[in-house]
Amino acid sequence: MSPSSSNGSLSLRQKKTVPGKPEADVVVIGSGIGGLCCAGLLARYQQDVLVLESHDQPGGAAHAFEIKGYKFDSGPSLFSGLQLRGPQANPLAQVLDALGESVPCAKYDSWMVYIPEGEFLSRTGPTEFYKDLEKYASQNAVQEWKKLLDAILPLSAAAMALPPLSIRGDLRVLSTVSARYAPSLDPFIRNWVDLRAFILAGVKSNGVLSAEIVYMFAEWYKPGCSLEYPLHGSGAIINALLQGIQKFGGRVSLSSHVEKIVVESGRATGVVLRGGQFIRAKKAVVSNASIWDTLNLLPKEAVPNSYMEKISRTPQCESFMHLHLGFDAEGIREDLGNHHTVVND
Repeated sequence: MSPSSSNGSLSLRQKKTVPGKPEADVVVIGSGIGGLCCAGLLARYQQDVLVLESHDQPGGAAHAFEIKGYKFDSGPSLFSGLQLRGPQANPLAQVLDALGESVPCAKYDSWMVYIPEGEFLSRTGPTEFYKDLEKYASQNAVQEWKKLLDAILPLSAAAMALPPLSIRGDLRVLSTVSARYAPSLDPFIRNWVDLRAFILAGVKSNGVLSAEIVYMFAEWYKPGCSLEYPLHGSGAIINALLQGIQKFGGRVSLSSHVEKIVVESGRATGVVLRGGQFIRAKKAVVSNASIWDTLNLLPKEAVPNSYMEKISRTPQCESFMHLHLGFDAEGIREDLGNHHTVVND
């Protein structure tokens, strides 16, 4: 494929076969943000890497699309820390930094919230939320929120100096902290944290990894914090990662559906594409597909029964629907803001 730029976006021309030789040091299945970050770092450190994407667009759940002149984000639209450099809480920014890429962003520090209790402009920072709690919850809720911040913000500050994988990988950091510092969280606070977790990860706080909770509080409630939105949408992040991969010699092949992972002598040695083409992996195969899809790609005899049972017991998050609407901006007031959250229940 060949990259070409237009209005700040990167387009890819597809080929019927995988570009270049049908082998690589590492084959990455899936071009979601995780797969592209993995491929980018591998390419950055002199590994021959090939990303195979089933879709005709890169980006996975974060891909962007355009209909009748309207551009839409298919997945995440809430970002922070993308323009920071050096040790900080956003691992994606660290990857972009390593690849020598950047994503221009608009910064903002507030968003409109519509909840059953009322409507208000919510702001980032450690103290701005107090007045909302006083109005829509109770004075006791203010004290509980202070306790929660006192407990989590120091963890967040420490986490910013650590690699993400060093943070606890379980789902209970909020439960642990609240049990110690705020044993009876106000219902409004509990719902608020659940809402923020859902916006971040699509699940409530008891289903979010510890690292995500810690980073969420660091990026939204530390002094001087702000939120960001890429000027060209989430697709700009994907384009930056693609540019970084290609700059260091990596390859990305679209419409390349992996049918199975080939395992020989206990090691993944390659993949077979729909249509039968074999792509050899000299060192490793990395899957950015879901754990359930990845399991289906592997030969059953290559996977321990204990692991198969663990995957079968792992619950999937509940389904939800995205409705994308495009409006003519003519006549819309300039102070409308760029983020609105509506919660009916």
